[in-house]
Amino acid sequence: MATKEDFYKLLNVDRNASDAEIKKSYRSLAMKYHPDRNADNPEAAEVKFKQIKEAYEVLSDPKKRSAYDQFGHAGVDPSMGGRPGAEGFSDIFGDVFGDIFGGGRQRSNVQRGSDLRYNLELTLEEAVAGTETKIRIPVLVSCGECNGSGAKKGSSPVICTTCHGHGQVRMQQGFFSVQQTCPTCRGTGKQIKDPCGKCHGQGRVQETKTLSAKIPAGVDTGDRIRLAGEGEAGERGGPSGDLYIEVRVKEHNIFTRDGANLYCEVPISFATACLGDVIQVPTLDGEVKLTIPPETQTGKSFRLRGKGVKQVRGGAVGDLLCKVKIETPVQLTKEQKALIEKLGESLSSGGKHHSPQEHSWIDGVKSFFDKLTG
Repeated sequence: MATKEDFYKLLNVDRNASDAEIKKSYRSLAMKYHPDRNADNPEAAEVKFKQIKEAYEVLSDPKKRSAYDQFGHAGVDPSMGGRPGAEGFSDIFGDVFGDIFGGGRQRSNVQRGSDLRYNLELTLEEAVAGTETKIRIPVLVSCGECNGSGAKKGSSPVICTTCHGHGQVRMQQGFFSVQQTCPTCRGTGKQIKDPCGKCHGQGRVQETKTLSAKIPAGVDTGDRIRLAGEGEAGERGGPSGDLYIEVRVKEHNIFTRDGANLYCEVPISFATACLGDVIQVPTLDGEVKLTIPPETQTGKSFRLRGKGVKQVRGGAVGDLLCKVKIETPVQLTKEQKALIEKLGESLSSGGKHHSPQEHSWIDGVKSFFDKLTG
């Protein structure tokens, strides 16, 4: 008699391998040596498949594995009543190839309904303050005529004549005996001989329903709000799915949001930038005063604390950051141009004192070209 190969070597695992590691390795090897995947040499693949199956049957059973570890193959020899029989093969086969051949387990007659998604557009004001809105959605609901059974009123589904109520049918493919979902009842185990006239045997009909959705304050683009049980009705009396409202906040003509903070650009006049002033700036709560100090440069930001957003997940209220932009005067009169020319001459006579950034930049450019020509 030929010497059997070590079961641990057959499954490519260590002797102290966990149950999960053994199962994972077996699945991989079973797929690799499945005869249907080795058309060039199915006989050799079948022999290998039987070997790894036998090894798995022993090592996946704690008692048989213990006996094998102590006594080797003799501990699971059939003459001593220890060798695993072939009766467990179909269960293992279904475990590994269940997704391919339909499992081996009867599908539940009751199925949960599908989840739905609704895209909701909000203004920034609505998103920050929160709102309540009405939404209309097309959805599959349980048929009122047959109470979701799919059968005509006064009748009921009968046992499937193909699978006899099991939901699965057995197929013999040479060496293998596999099960797959019954094509007649699609795994439910029942047939509808006299379908409902309203839902045509589906147990569900499509309707448009109106829902009231409360949007919490502080939501932002990408946030999802779950309305439990407002999705599609389940099949054959199963529970309904959920409705997920996905939020998208429209662009605002003044503010830009980044998390809890708001940003806006505030144009100021040349005179205000030079001399300073107190100006009115908008917030989501109304206008507030902002002090612009003298000699303010364009691009400077001022922070108004607590004028941002309180996020839906909690935390401190954000800030409003106002970035000033000095506006160059346009459509000047001759008198105004003359005044500006006179101002420019006066400022130029002051040297670097009035325009430190401009002169610093000019000096940098000059130094750059000096190095190039030096």
